[in-house]
Amino acid sequence: MPLKTLPTGLRKAFAAAAVTVSATLLLADSASASWIAPETGGSPNADSIHSLYMILLVTGLIVFFAVEGLLVYTLWKFKASRGHEAKQIHGDTRLEIGLTAGSALIVIILAIVSFMKLGDIRNPPNSDAAGFPTTKVVADPGTNQKIPKDGKALTIKVTAFQYGFRFTYDDGDPSTQDVYAYRDLYAPTNTTVLLSITSQDVNHAWWIPKLGGKFDAVNGFNNWTWFKVPGDLAGTTFRGQCAELCGRNHANMTASVHALSPSDFAKWLEDKKTQLAESKDAAAKQRQLIDAGKPLG
Repeated sequence: MPLKTLPTGLRKAFAAAAVTVSATLLLADSASASWIAPETGGSPNADSIHSLYMILLVTGLIVFFAVEGLLVYTLWKFKASRGHEAKQIHGDTRLEIGLTAGSALIVIILAIVSFMKLGDIRNPPNSDAAGFPTTKVVADPGTNQKIPKDGKALTIKVTAFQYGFRFTYDDGDPSTQDVYAYRDLYAPTNTTVLLSITSQDVNHAWWIPKLGGKFDAVNGFNNWTWFKVPGDLAGTTFRGQCAELCGRNHANMTASVHALSPSDFAKWLEDKKTQLAESKDAAAKQRQLIDAGKPLG
C-alpha cells in the first residue's frame, strides 16, 4: 500500500521512525569508536562484526518504531469519546497469520545474513605480499581455530594471568628461547596474526575492540582468534583490557597492540632476541662465579 494512502497520523509516525533510524545510522558510522556499535577500523573481522551489528540494529529499530508508531496511532485514532461505544473484535485470522509469517520471514533473513557474515568474521585471510614473512600453521584439533587458505600466519600465544597478559612469539626452534613481552603486543601490518589464548589461573577475556570480538582465556584450553592490521595504520596503538571479572585488580588488567611496519617489526623482534641472548650469557657467567665461590659483580 503506498505511503500517501495511509492516514495522516500513521504517516507521521512512520516519518518519525525514518528520521530516528537515519539519525542512528549517521551517529553509528560517524566515527569508528561509535557509542552505539562495536568499534571498527583496525582489522577486517572487526569491520564485519560492526556491519553485521548495524544490519541487526537497523532492522530492530525499523520493526520497533513501526510497531510503536502503529500503537500510538491506534491509541490516538480510537481513543474513548462520548456517544461512541467501543467495537469488540475477537480476532482476525488473516492478520494474525500475516504477522506471524512476516516475523518468521524477518528472522529467517537475519539468520541468513548472519551466516553469510560469519565466514568473514571467523576465517582469517592470507597475509599480503608486503607483510611480514609467515610460517606454516597446523590447525589445533578440537578447538575453534581457523587458519588462512594458504596455511601461513604469524602465531602469538596470549597467556592471561592475574593481572596481566604475556605474549610469546614462537620461532619454531626449541633450542632458542622464544621472544616474549608483557602487556604490550607488537605485531606487523599487512600480516595475518593468529592468537592462541589461554590462562594460567582463573578465567579472563582478551578484547581489543578495534581488532575484533572478545575471547575467553580459560586454563587448560586454547581459544583462537585473529586480526590483520592494514598497512596505513603502522604506528597505531590499539588498546583494550580483560573483559571478564577476574579478581580485585581486574580493572587494571589492560593490554595494548602496537602495529609496526613489517621492517620495523623485524627489527624489534631481532632486538628482543639479542637482549635475550645477552641476558642468558650474563646469567651463565653469574652462575659460574657462584659455582666457583667468587663474589658477584
